[in-house]
Amino acid sequence: MSERIIAVIPTYNERDNLPRMVERLLALPDGIEILVVDDGSPDGTGEWVAEKAAAEQRLHLLARTAKNGLGRAYVAGFDWAVSRGYDLIIQMDADFSHSPEDVPKLIAGIRRTGADLAIGSRYVGGIRVINWPLNRLVLSVGASYYVKWITGMDIWDPTGGFKCWRRQTLEAINLPSIRSNGYGFQVEMNHRVWKSGFLIAEVPIIFADRVEGTSKMSKKIVVEALLMVWGLLFANGLRRSPRHRSKLSSLTS
Repeated sequence: MSERIIAVIPTYNERDNLPRMVERLLALPDGIEILVVDDGSPDGTGEWVAEKAAAEQRLHLLARTAKNGLGRAYVAGFDWAVSRGYDLIIQMDADFSHSPEDVPKLIAGIRRTGADLAIGSRYVGGIRVINWPLNRLVLSVGASYYVKWITGMDIWDPTGGFKCWRRQTLEAINLPSIRSNGYGFQVEMNHRVWKSGFLIAEVPIIFADRVEGTSKMSKKIVVEALLMVWGLLFANGLRRSPRHRSKLSSLTS
């Protein structure tokens, strides 16, 4: 039996981007399904998904009543996908900063290496970011080194949000106990996987800044992430190595 694959996409006011994203994802191989987790978008994003899903069996909507943060949306979407037995779960944004055509690369990264988590990496093997101002690029690259230095995680892009998970990995890291949002959510999830000794693969991708809509980034999200990594260090008993032997793989070709 072939693997069941689903892309989990949180949305808030992504009505302009989502139709094109859905079209391109549905055109990919492997019969990929889509779960949109919409936080009550006032621009009609959720309504569009509900109408489209009535005629498209591979499109699903998880409607939430209020905006409650990226991390909470992903946890809800992961729980939905895990409970329904999907084998591979893609994590990505709706704004085309994560290219749908890179999804097969993440899936291939999982399959080629046997990894438990594949990260679409902006920084492994060099910097591949388009249309970011220099100050934001410096902040992002600096944050990656900061996270690596404090936690000991040998991941080049620990704050990236484009990933492919095995269901068993998500089942093992206690999703209900995840509390962070934004960049902090990405780091905490990676740390749980790394600390448990799972195999992580970083797959090179090109990251392009959004064209439509506005970024959800804020100073609060950045500060949360900078402070949260110290909590991860203490949670790991001040160890800068995993409690179990960890393996990391970089796919640079």
